[in-house]
Amino acid sequence: MVLLTSAICTKAGKPILSRQFVEMTRSRVEGLLAAFPKLMNTGKQHTFVETESVRYVYQPIEKLYMLLITTKASNILEDLETLRLFSRVIPEYCRVMEESEILDHSFELIFAFDEIVALGYRENVNLAQIRTFTEMDSHEEKVFQAVRLTQEREAKAEMKRKAKELQQQRREAEKMGRIRSSGYSGFGSSSKGSDVTPVVGDTAAPSEIAKSTPAPIKSVGSGRAMKLGSKNKDVDSFVDKLRTEGEEVISPTKTRQSANAAKTTTPASNMESVHIRLEEKISLTAGRDGGLQSMEVIGMALLRISDETYGRIKVLVNHNDTKGVQLQTHPNVDKKLFATQSCIAMKNQAKAFPLNNDVGVLKWRLQTQDESLMPLSINCWPSENNEGGCDVNIEYTLEQDLDLQDVVISIPVAAGVGSPVIGEIDGNYHYDSRHNILEWTLPVIDSSNKTGSLEFSIGGHPNDFFPVSVNFLSKKSFCDLQVSDVRMVDGNSGVKFSTDVAFLVEKYEIV
Repeated sequence: MVLLTSAICTKAGKPILSRQFVEMTRSRVEGLLAAFPKLMNTGKQHTFVETESVRYVYQPIEKLYMLLITTKASNILEDLETLRLFSRVIPEYCRVMEESEILDHSFELIFAFDEIVALGYRENVNLAQIRTFTEMDSHEEKVFQAVRLTQEREAKAEMKRKAKELQQQRREAEKMGRIRSSGYSGFGSSSKGSDVTPVVGDTAAPSEIAKSTPAPIKSVGSGRAMKLGSKNKDVDSFVDKLRTEGEEVISPTKTRQSANAAKTTTPASNMESVHIRLEEKISLTAGRDGGLQSMEVIGMALLRISDETYGRIKVLVNHNDTKGVQLQTHPNVDKKLFATQSCIAMKNQAKAFPLNNDVGVLKWRLQTQDESLMPLSINCWPSENNEGGCDVNIEYTLEQDLDLQDVVISIPVAAGVGSPVIGEIDGNYHYDSRHNILEWTLPVIDSSNKTGSLEFSIGGHPNDFFPVSVNFLSKKSFCDLQVSDVRMVDGNSGVKFSTDVAFLVEKYEIV
């Protein structure tokens, strides 16, 4: 058997995909394929047709034909068996037998055809072997990828090292600049570093005068280090390179969560010698069809004392527990005193709390699947429209007595479908085309605007708009913990104190 060409064509004879297995001119192949529809006789049930030089063996596959062109000397039984194998290969790569699907998987089909026939002769392979051969890994490709990954890691390490080196030079330059501005003038040296002999008595020996004379000092004002101290272009360029490689680099701009924490921190001018910070973080996952999958709130009370006079104090805490919060004190805190009087004090009251340090004295945890305890419920309804896209309605409802600030509800959208068309909205929005995210922003959600909605239209499918993520901050404790009073251990005299509360989001998703 000598197989000249295999092809997939339409019922009208238009070739979609063709693969030749022997040396032939393009015009010869095109002429043979063009002659095929003229030779077919629809009144007969044959699956082959012959001319003076070649034989056409074909099999209908829905709206298409699988066609083989062989020499007339080939065995017709082998031709039919090879044709059936070709016909079985096509569904392995194409879900539907349509022209567009064949074109999308043309290279995979050509690779599979090459495994069946080599130089015009059929190989002794079956469908499973063809699948194995076309999916086999290349050792050379693995070696190349391993070398490339190694080079990328080395380049990243080198950039990190260079960035640290530049930052170290910058710090040294700034330090030298401070020494020059504050220290050198006190010894009477000029800005150019000229030598000045200090004033000494007439009885001083020449050797003593020589010892007391300062050594010449070079000017650092025009050095390269001072340029690094004034500008950070080199460091920024390396940091940008690290970011393009996917490395996380700490930048001066804070992340949203750290910015939220900063906003809730009491300003330094209002901090008292005794300062207590209550910080809570929530991790929540809810279903798109309703129902709370998981919710966890973890909190901690941090005590900071900046005056040793108030080292031996006790902190009274109010906690109206209606949600099932679990409380745990620090091992050095008197647990019995806290259990009976809700009072935080050292177990050994002769000792003082650490000075100028944030000490975690109390932590608490709430874990629940009670949907009624959700701070904010999100309802997202995407529905397909007649234009091939989706109309999305999303609304929020404040479920707890909280004031949520800087609320951002992020809805993912499909890539390459354009910008969303906003219908109605409570608040503002920002479309991030780079990350394909629509951000719905609300400055405050409280009792005056407990509900709100957003409507928009965009291309895509309903599953493209999940998971919806939420971010916010609140200056009220979710678990309702409050510091009521601070007193000295001896004498029970009151102590002036300051507090701040931060309720932040660790993860808040509707999946």
